[in-house]
Amino acid sequence: MSISAARIRAVVRKEFRDYRRNRFVLATMAVLPVVFFITPVISIFRITAAVPASVVRTQVGLTLLLLLLIPVIVPATIAAYSVVGERDQGTLEPVLTTPIRRDEFLLGKALAAIIPSVGIAYALFAVFVTAVRFGASHAVVTTVWQPTWFLAQLLFAPLLAGWSIWVGTAISARSTDVRAAQQLGTLASLPPLALTSLILFRVIHPSVTVALVVALALAVIDIAAWRVVSAMFDRERLITGMRPSPDAPEPGAPCY
Repeated sequence: MSISAARIRAVVRKEFRDYRRNRFVLATMAVLPVVFFITPVISIFRITAAVPASVVRTQVGLTLLLLLLIPVIVPATIAAYSVVGERDQGTLEPVLTTPIRRDEFLLGKALAAIIPSVGIAYALFAVFVTAVRFGASHAVVTTVWQPTWFLAQLLFAPLLAGWSIWVGTAISARSTDVRAAQQLGTLASLPPLALTSLILFRVIHPSVTVALVVALALAVIDIAAWRVVSAMFDRERLITGMRPSPDAPEPGAPCY
C-alpha cells in the first residue's frame, strides 16, 4: 500500500495545533534561535578593516556554524518531545489506534518539525547576510557574500534538521522521560555538524562541488535514519507498554 499524503497532512495539521498550545515548543522556536544568532552577529560587526583575513574567515566560519545549529537544535528538541510528550499527555494512543501507517505518522511528525525550524533558519540567515551587506566591514562582506556559503545554508539546513528529527524521534519513542529524551536528542543530533564544519573552517576548501557532495552524504544519512526509525517504531509497545506479539505486522505494513 502506498503512503497517503492526506494522512500525512492530517498529522502535520495536528502537530501545528499542538505547537500553538504548547508553551515549551513555542519558547524553543522563539528563544533558541535568538540565542544562537545575537552573539555571533555582534562579533562579526566588531571586525574592522585592520583584522587579518585569516581571523575574518575563522569568525565568519564560526558564525555560519552557529547559524546551522538552529536547524539542528530546534527540531531535535521538538522531535524528542514528539512521542514521549504525547504519551505523557495521553494523546498518543488515539492517534496510533487509527489506520495511519507508522511511516505516515513519522513523516507527518518530521514535516511538522522541519518546516518551522528550517523556515526560522532561512529567515535568520537572510537577516544576517543583509545586515552584513549594509553594516559590516568590507572584509566581512567579501568573505560572507560567496555563492558557496549561500548554497551551504540552503542545502545543509534541511538535511541537518532531518537527521536531528529522526534521532530525536527514535529517542523519544524509546524514552519514558521528556527531559532525558530532549537532552539525549540534542547531543545525538550534533555529529553531522562535523561534515559541515570542515567546509566552514576551510579544512576542506569550500566549493559548489564540495557542498553538493556533503549534501548528498547528509541526504543518504537522513534516508537511512528514516528507514531505521520506521523499522524500530513499535506501535503496540507504545500503546500497551508490552512487546509486540509474534503475529504483529512487519515494519512498513499497514497497521489497523
